[in-house]
Amino acid sequence: MHRFLTKKRALEIVAEFSRAGVLVVGDVMVDHFIWGNVSRISPEAPVPVVDVQKDSIMLGGCANVLNNIYAMGGKVYVAGVIGKDVIGKQLLSELRKKKIETKGIVIEPGRPTTLKTRIVAHGQQMVRFDKENRKAIPAASVNKILSYVKSLRDRIGAIVVSDYNKGVVSEELIRGIRKMVEGTNIVICLDPKQNNFSIYRGAHIITPNHHEVQRAAGFDATGVTDIIAVSKIVLKKYAFPAMLVTRGEEGMSLFENGKKVTHTYFAAQAKEVYDVTGAGDTVIGILALGLAAQADLKEATCLANVAAGIVVGKVGTATVSQQELIDAL
Repeated sequence: MHRFLTKKRALEIVAEFSRAGVLVVGDVMVDHFIWGNVSRISPEAPVPVVDVQKDSIMLGGCANVLNNIYAMGGKVYVAGVIGKDVIGKQLLSELRKKKIETKGIVIEPGRPTTLKTRIVAHGQQMVRFDKENRKAIPAASVNKILSYVKSLRDRIGAIVVSDYNKGVVSEELIRGIRKMVEGTNIVICLDPKQNNFSIYRGAHIITPNHHEVQRAAGFDATGVTDIIAVSKIVLKKYAFPAMLVTRGEEGMSLFENGKKVTHTYFAAQAKEVYDVTGAGDTVIGILALGLAAQADLKEATCLANVAAGIVVGKVGTATVSQQELIDAL
């Protein structure tokens, strides 16, 4: 399968997923998809009229990371903030249906639950509109999340911090999480969204896409050579032990600080890329689950890459099941 991961070893790791615990912390969202067809232009304005066929409510943001871990059969926990509204109730209901505990979800009455609505016609996304509040959450909410993190220390092997820049992830939160896991073997995996990576110090592995790592370094990069240079700059500047750069259809590149081989390229598994929506969520979710299942970093990266290769062949915020991963292996 890959020089870092045999099929036998991959299946051994997957077999451990049901015993591996992962906490996902970050911006909880709801993805609302409206599916339809277009056959005419509106007489009121030069815009297409979508004939709605169906709509679907799905877990989004850090809850999509959770959904990927859940689909793989991992023990998953979640912490974040929602509003006291109808969408928030739907989200809690969806979590309870999956028997995922909701103790880590903080309800803020004055804040809307983040909702992204996408209109998709003929398999193509036409427009998206968002309902959200991106202000930083108050200290009381941060403390409630950290208290939940503390309560899980004996049940998890990894924490995913999923930042969508909606106000939950802050330097204070990262510092608190790092303090909570001191003296344990819990790995902190972080998916960044903000340009200032200094707030993420303390993460064991960070998973920016190639655009995010370029912005963090302060310049644009094109091609493999520049990605290597940029990644080395970011690793050195922020002292992350490792960084996994996702590069769309070009696959992923793993950089490890202080190692002789600091870059390894993993070819994308997908033959056709239809939709990269949520692919980063799949990558960090499976990466963290692999690490919690006692895989090493390169092994977990290989598994994450196979899963990402499956998910980009699907339209919309999608997940990969454990059986799909096994079949791909």
